Formats: sequence, C-alpha cells, structure tokens
Amino acid sequence: MLLSLALTVMSSSRENPLTIWFDKPAASFQSSLPVGNGRLAGMLFGDPATDRIVLNESSMWSGRALDQNRKDAWKNRAKIVDLLMKGKNSEAEALMDSSFTCDGPGSGSGGGKDGPYGCYQVLAELKLSFLETPRQIEDYRRELNLRDALAKVSFRSAQGNQTRELIASAPDQVLVYRVKSDSRSLNFEVGLTRPERAIVKPDGDHGLLIEGHLNDGSGGDGTGYIARLRIVSPDGAKISVNDGKVSIRNADEAMVIVSAGTNYAGPIAGKHMGAAYREITLRQVESASKRLWHQLCDAQSRDYKSLFDRFSIQVDGMSRNDLPTPKRLEAYSSSSDDTGLEALYAQYGRYLLISSSREGGLPANLQGLWAEELQTPWNADYHLDINVQMNYWLAESTNLSECHLPLTSLIESLVDPGSRTAQAYYNAPGWIAHVITNPWGYTAPGESASWGSTSTGSGWLCEHLWNHWLYTHDRKYLKRVYPIMKGAAECFMSLLVADPEHGWLVTGPSNSPENAFRLPDGRVAHTCLGPTMDEQILRELFENTAAAARELNVDPQLASSLDAARVKLAPNQIGPDGRLQEWLEPYEEVEPHHRHTSHLYGLFPSDQISQFGTPELAEAAKKTLIARGDESTGWSMAWKICFWARLGDGDHAERLLHRLLKPTGAVGYNMTNGGGTYPNLFDAHPPFQIDGNFGATAGIVEMLMQSHRELPNEPFTVSLLPALPSKWRSGQVKGMKARGGVDVDIDWADGKLKSARLQSTQNTSRLIRLRTNVPVVVRIGNDSVSVRQEAAHVVSFDLPSHGVALIGLR
Repeated sequence: MLLSLALTVMSSSRENPLTIWFDKPAASFQSSLPVGNGRLAGMLFGDPATDRIVLNESSMWSGRALDQNRKDAWKNRAKIVDLLMKGKNSEAEALMDSSFTCDGPGSGSGGGKDGPYGCYQVLAELKLSFLETPRQIEDYRRELNLRDALAKVSFRSAQGNQTRELIASAPDQVLVYRVKSDSRSLNFEVGLTRPERAIVKPDGDHGLLIEGHLNDGSGGDGTGYIARLRIVSPDGAKISVNDGKVSIRNADEAMVIVSAGTNYAGPIAGKHMGAAYREITLRQVESASKRLWHQLCDAQSRDYKSLFDRFSIQVDGMSRNDLPTPKRLEAYSSSSDDTGLEALYAQYGRYLLISSSREGGLPANLQGLWAEELQTPWNADYHLDINVQMNYWLAESTNLSECHLPLTSLIESLVDPGSRTAQAYYNAPGWIAHVITNPWGYTAPGESASWGSTSTGSGWLCEHLWNHWLYTHDRKYLKRVYPIMKGAAECFMSLLVADPEHGWLVTGPSNSPENAFRLPDGRVAHTCLGPTMDEQILRELFENTAAAARELNVDPQLASSLDAARVKLAPNQIGPDGRLQEWLEPYEEVEPHHRHTSHLYGLFPSDQISQFGTPELAEAAKKTLIARGDESTGWSMAWKICFWARLGDGDHAERLLHRLLKPTGAVGYNMTNGGGTYPNLFDAHPPFQIDGNFGATAGIVEMLMQSHRELPNEPFTVSLLPALPSKWRSGQVKGMKARGGVDVDIDWADGKLKSARLQSTQNTSRLIRLRTNVPVVVRIGNDSVSVRQEAAHVVSFDLPSHGVALIGLR
C-alpha cells in the first residue's frame, strides 16, 4: 500500500520541514549534501566560485579475493578450548593469536587500502571553477530536499539569480548537476581529479573521463574504474575541451552529466557492469545527454518517491526549520524542544538507505556509499558484530523492504568462502563468518584474537534473512535463503562444546565483541567460552531455522535436532550485581562504560527479553544499561535508543536521541564519548559512520510501534505507542510495517492512542495480538469483530486476507 507523504510539524515557518539547509557553502565533507541512487553518489559543497562534488561508486574497492584461512587451525582448537575450560583464558588467547587468527594481514588493522583486504575508496572529485565570480553574494541558500531527493544551491548577485541543482538518478544511472542563470552569465570550467591511480583525458567534444585501476593488494591492477562527464547546454553555449578541462562560455543553463562504473567481479551477485564497464558508462552518459532536465528530474523523482512516500511521520510541537541546520542543532542541543528535528532525522535515515542500498547493488557500508578518502576509516567495510546489521534495522519497519535485499546478496556471497573457513578453523560442515568482511568474501577471523575471533557474525546475519520473511511472507524468498540458514546452523551445531560446570552447550573460542574482562588473578582477557551474545544468537538461529524447515516441509530431523540443542544452550544469567551477565562467569569489566552492549542482543534486535514476557531479565537489562551509561559513540547511542524503547521508557530513549543529535566538531577517533552529529546530520562515531543514522531511525519507530513476541511460541504482539516520549504529546505516523505483513497507521493525542489502522498485505488471514495504552474497539468494514480480551489493553482478533482493521477508543 502506497501512502502519500506529509511530514509536517506545527510551526509558523515557511520552510519545508523535509529540508536540511545552510546559509553558506560547505567548509568540510561533513557539511556537504549527499545524494545517491544506490550505486552512484555525490556530495555537493556549493561554493559560488569553485564548487566541488565528491563522487562515489559503491564498488570502488581495492584488494582482491584472497583465502586468509589457516588451513590446519582446527588442530589447535581442542587445546584452546581445553585451556578455556581450565580457566586459563590468557594462555588460550595467546595460542589463538599465534594459531587461530587469519593467515595474513587481515584488514590491515583498518588500513587495508594497499593490502589484499582492500578498502572502499573515493571515486573522484568534480571541480567547477566559475570565471566571473560575483563580488557580493546575497540570499545564499544550500539545501537538501528529502521530498524530492534534490540538492540545490541558490544565490543572487549583480549578474542576476543563479541556481545549481544535483540529483542522482536510478532510472538513468547518472548524476546530473544543472547550473542555471537568469542571464547569459555562466562562464565556467569543469575538471575531474583523483589523488592517485588516475588518468584524465577528453571524452568526445563536450566531455572528459577519468579512469584507472585500484591496487589489488600486491601492487598490481585490481578493480578497474571509469567516470565520464558530459556537458549539455540547451541554449547553444560554446563548449570546448582544453588542458584536461571542459569550458562553457556565455550560457544561461548547462548540465554536467556524470556516469561511472567499475569492472568489479567479486562474489556478491547483482547488476554489476563487469568487463563492459567502459561501454556501459558511455551508453549511460550519451543517453542521459539526449534528455532535458525536467525529463531526467521527473524520472528520478517518480522512482525515488515510489519508496520514500510510503511512510510519513508528524510530531506536533515546535519546529525550528527556519534556522540553518547547524544553528538548529545548536539550538536543539540547548533546549531539546525541536520535535520537528527528531521527525526530520527519522526521514533522513530512510533517505540515506534509499540512496545507498538498492536491489541489485552492494549493501550500504560503514559510510553508506559517501566517502572522500582513499583510505576510508576502518576500510568502510562490513562489520558483522553490529554495524552492517544496524544499517538495515529500519528497512522493514519503515516500509523499505526492497532496500534490504542487497544485504541478502552479501550474505549469499559469504557461504562458499565461509564453508572453507568452517573447515579450516572448526573442521565443521556448513559455513561461518567472523567479525569483518568485504566484497571479496572475507570470512576468516581478524588479525587479533582480542576482537577478531567473534564467531557468530554469520548467525547474526541469518537473523536478517528470517526477519525479511517475517515481514513479507515471501515464500519464494524463504526457499532462496533457507539453505543459507541451514548451513550456518549446521556449522554451529558441530562446533558447540559442553561447558565443564553446567554442561551447557557453548561456543568456543569466542569473545564478547571488542570487550575485555579481568580474570581472578588480575590479568585482562578477551577470549572465552560462550559469551552471552553468542548463546542468544544461536538460540534464535536454531529456532528460526527449525521454523523455516517446518514452513517449507523439509528436513524434519534437522529441525528436531535444532530444537533439542537450543534448550541446552547456556541461558541468560543475572549476575550477583543484578545485571545481565555478559560472560559465562561474572567477570569484572575492564571498561564499565564500553560502547558495545552485546549481551543485550536478546533485548534488541531479538525478542528473547521483554518487559512483559520476561520481567526479571528486562530489569537486569535495565540495570546493565544504567551501569553502561548514556555517553558513547554515535552508533552505540542509537542501539541504546532501541534498548530503552523495548523497555518501554520513551523518555530515556528520547534523551539518547537528543544526545545523539549533539553537534560535534570532532574529526578524530574517540571510542568513548565522541558520538554526536555533524552539520549535515551525518552520524559522528566519530569519524562519520552511517549506522548511527540508520539505528536511530529504527529506534524512533520502536518508540511508536513494535511487533515482536513477548514470550517464545507466542504470536507477535503489535504494540502501539509502547514507548511514547512525554514531549511527543500528539502526532501521526502512516506506513509503518509490522511483522506478519501488516501496514500500520496511528494517530495519538495527549499521549494516548486516538485511532489506528491495520491492513494485512497477505493472502491469508492472520491472528493479531494488539497491545495499546488505552482500551480500544476493533472494526473490520462496518462491523465490530470478535475480540478476545487477554489482559488490560491487550486484545486479539483475526485480520482477514487483505483486510483492514480500524482501531478506535472504546
């Protein structure tokens, strides 16, 4: 169901509430404006004299496919596990460092640009020099309109009014930058640059190209790339190519059209150009050059809005969209009264996902697909201990299911290399991936046991496969991904060991992502058996895989074996201090405020811990969060927003959202208290990581609607306004998605549900279990339906195939 978009906030301002805007050019990448079509991207700076657009293409990856598995590592595993069972964690970790990490440089400690692991890199930079720069600029404005996915610069001078607009078109697969003046005063030059491995040369009479090959990790040629630009002027301006630049003279309008591509040939399946990338990019730029600006814009807008317009959010209250966004962030940081900014931020997350993750392409990386560096932070790769998963938390609940599919393609690409890793390290069937991966199929442990041995990355990825099925009930999709889930489950079934004290089945060796504990003798260690997160992930993986097998009527013996193993996994434990325990033993934390809170995976994104189903565990999770504290990095605060929403504390979740939106000027690495937001609303880890944007959007939806089980083997409960912040007194959301294939619209006033609309998108009737904060009456069509009252404000009813339920106050 497509719903019209109307994000509005009560305000006297004339400004479009779906706009991020500035009253000056960008001084840094973190102030520039992002556009993207899922594969191509640009960052607009908007200087009147020398404009810049940083160009990106999602497959600009150095490195190559390389097996970094230690072929006989499994022979040392038994000794490592034995040391762990004897409490000799430090000795086990030392043995891991020497025999159970990757066989090679791994990710290069986040510096893989010139190594075989590689890194995501900037494509090029488009530079425009305007030869007659006005001396006095008035009414300068630079904006990103989320409603149309259009970046724009406008200003006035003695030469007249000038506008510059930038779009990234998915239908035409080009970036288009249009410059327009109300007088024939446009005289400028355009060039393409890249710091290394690049050749620039003419491309026809009105264009340039830049091309080269990235490092394959051994000094040779790896991924080949090309970017082409073509200048089109509908008013017959003079265009020429000289000295590596295109010149335009005496124009009142001109379009700079850019196509780009690579010959990426890694294992991630999709609509990649391959060896024909030069020919394809030429066809793309030539085709777009034959079209008018409004034709290109209309095609781009229709495509984009088909996704963006499905969801709308309105939060009544103050909105300071009359302020430039940097000043708005500062004002919000002082008062936190700008509910319009919070609603805008939710839609910005959706805009960024649409712009960086489209079906047939590579998934959004650590920076989505926007980067200005050759050596991007942490290689801008795919971290499997939360980061790439967080990128996709919003996909289903905010009605962008198709944007989730590139992650499926990444997961599929890891099965073959992951099977070799499973054999090399665990002598196990199936497949496994650890904590980092890239488009080349890296699945080995990282280069240090302290962080690189997290072993359940593949299990966490499989949660996304099952989650997509829960929202869509696409049986064809389930048949596609079931073998992946089965392979991951079989691998973990093979490698589990019984812990010596309780006989619980546990992983080993592993660690709780990037965290450390203190042994009784005072030494610091990371390596352990069965960290809580591992057990939670496997409990979920085994249950989901068994359910998928039964849904497809296959592998009954495997399903039974998974059921039997699941109940033997180490349970969630409450430690002596009342907190949820992160390890099998109540170890002392070395860093009590550590950014990772991995042992709360069972609270979110999983549903093994809930405030109504498991209140004791929920209270232990709450104490854990209080002890961890609110201050952290950007993505970590986004995760905590989701945690507090699941605990029903909307005010605490909103306080964290306020903290996440704190303006930051930091550009260095701060792993503890650096989180915040850059002027263009990019999340500051720091540095920029897009997962905080995506995670916070998911958290905002969790405050307003949740759809998860409150106990195992129960139907999903759709909770309306489960964690409504007290300052969000009234509002409306349309186009949310609940598990089971249900569209959800809600209105509320004075902090209470006013009305709701639930519509099934499935071909079968569905039991709906509904939790609200007021008594409700349910109608389907003109008739009240049979409602089964389960508890205070909890009812259940049958929603017919493609039926609509209207929820009103009783």
